Amino acid sequence: MSRCQSAVFLALIFPLVSASAQEGSVAKLATVPFVGCLSDGQVGPLPAPTDAVKVQADSRVAPKLAYYKAENGPGVLGPKGWHCFGTYGSSGAQLFVAPQPIPQRSLFSSEGYRFTGPVIQADTISGGTSGRFGVARLIARVFPTYRDFVRHVIDEGIRPASDFPFGPYPTDRLEYKSDWMVEYRTPPHTEGLGTDSHLQKNDDWIDGVVILQGPETYLTKLTLRLPEDSNTLESAIRAQFEKESDNPPR
Repeated sequence: MSRCQSAVFLALIFPLVSASAQEGSVAKLATVPFVGCLSDGQVGPLPAPTDAVKVQADSRVAPKLAYYKAENGPGVLGPKGWHCFGTYGSSGAQLFVAPQPIPQRSLFSSEGYRFTGPVIQADTISGGTSGRFGVARLIARVFPTYRDFVRHVIDEGIRPASDFPFGPYPTDRLEYKSDWMVEYRTPPHTEGLGTDSHLQKNDDWIDGVVILQGPETYLTKLTLRLPEDSNTLESAIRAQFEKESDNPPR
């Protein structure tokens, strides 16, 4: 076969090879188990939900995962076998997933409980209630397109403007997926989006994503600090959270 004929032959089969490679790279999905979580808040304790939410993940990591959900607020993927507990109120809801039993009463303490080890925190914050202060604080940090919301909250005169500093935390690493979704990393021993939560800073990175949603401008936030042997699960946990929060603000 001549050089010219060889080039033509390769040009003809290359798309077929590429298509086959792409087809082979498509991840197989497997259903992860559902775990209902107890919760407590504004109207008292609530039982764990029993209606399972069907969630699938890459079959290579699915055996290591479970999907955790309380009666109110967001659900989240997390390492299988961890503990979970949710809180809720007029401002929104939070879900905590950790390898150790969660100190439920401490979450409501006036001092504000801080996790020192691995934990997942998933928040839904309502921009139409008392949660608007939390929404405004995070918008001021990372969503410049929506700063009018912050200015309206400041104009109420209930909280001082100093509570809503504009601009990102100096050491945070941000990756914008859109003008309403940003993934972040907060380095060890620094204040940032990762510590704007129930997580105490320590020797480890804190990862997560902040997402604005819906017509009434509410916000969801994922905060992750996983042990080293669970780092392969991080992308699956974040991807599922982002998928469930795919409701751009209007």
